[in-house]
Parts: sequence; C-alpha cells; structure tokens
Amino acid sequence: MKMQTNFLCALTLFISASFGMLHAQDNNVTTEFGVKGGFNMSNLYGSGEDVDDNNILYGFNAGVYATLPISDFVAIQPEILFTTKGAELDYNNALATGNAKFRLNYIEVPLLVRVNITKNFNVHAGGYASYLVDSKVTGDGDINFEQEIDTDDLNKFDAGISAGVGVDFSPVSIGLRYNYGLTTVGKERTVAGTTYTFPDAKNSNLTLYLSYKLN
Repeated sequence: MKMQTNFLCALTLFISASFGMLHAQDNNVTTEFGVKGGFNMSNLYGSGEDVDDNNILYGFNAGVYATLPISDFVAIQPEILFTTKGAELDYNNALATGNAKFRLNYIEVPLLVRVNITKNFNVHAGGYASYLVDSKVTGDGDINFEQEIDTDDLNKFDAGISAGVGVDFSPVSIGLRYNYGLTTVGKERTVAGTTYTFPDAKNSNLTLYLSYKLN
C-alpha cells in the first residue's frame, strides 16, 4: 500500500510539473480537462509469437485526462487510468473442458503527443507506464474457480508504446488506441538451478474509448 501511495504521489507531481512548464511558455493556451472510459480487448504475446485472436480478454478502462496545447496543432496529453488487461485461454483435455481468464488490473499513465490533422480529427502517439494493483484468474467449465494471484510473482511495473486516432464532437470525443507492452508480465525466477519466467509474455491491448470535456 505504501508503494502504491508513493507511485501515485509521483504521478501527481509529474503531471503538475507538466502543467507548469506548458503554461510558462504561453499564458494564453487553453488547457482541456475531462473524463474518459472505454472498452478493452487485451491479450498476451510471447517473444517472436503472434497474438492469437482466440485468446482475447474483454475489459474496460476509466479515468481522467488533460490536453495541454503547445501550438494550434500540437498538444501534450497526459492521462491517469484504471485499466484491465490479460488474456483468456480455452482448454480441452482428458481432465476438463472450459476456459480460464487471467486478469491484470493496472493504474496506467499514458503520456501522448497529439497532432490535430483537422479541427475534428487527431492522431496521437507516445508511451505509457503502469502499476499493477491486483490480479486474479477465474475458470468456467467443468471446473469453476476464482483465485487471487500474488502480485509478488509478477512485475509490478509495465511500460510500452501507444498510438491511436480520435474524432472530436465537442464536448464528446471517441477514439481507438493500441498499446504495445515492452515489459514481461512475469518475473524471472530461479528454482533448483533453472531460471524461468511465468508468464513469459507481454501485454497487448486495443481500446475503444469515449471522453467528455469538463471545461
């Protein structure tokens, strides 16, 4: 809990500093604040492996954002989101048939450069950093179960790159964004002289979002 608190405090200071630097450049810029939420399609991919569409886990994201203009066409957009990621696996063997959902809940902070192509259409790209809040696996089928996963067995921090497009119908906007994880979800461990990582995979996430400008 203390680590989570320190992480969130650091995020607040970082975003506050961004506000200050941008306003120092131009006192006439208009900063936009808003709330947003959306629908996630997530998966895990391994090194050199393609994402299997059959293993998509459906989830959601929700949070707040700010758009900090640095010109008529370019803006910096920081966000703070709660988002669900993970994957779903179907199994069919001699013991049981069903599916298991591996769910990861993160506090995520994207930092994006937004370019307004037209008045109502934008493209954006940048990176994100995430902190793992909790995780669990649930099973449905011949055997039903739900179990919390000890986050000490997983990497608490995730980071990756993001890119997307958005359409503005002020005060409402819709958009599509893809997040490509660069950090392995599982930690590297050594047991009996053998080193392994489980899960040896990274996050892949496509989100369809809706945002609402508050000012």
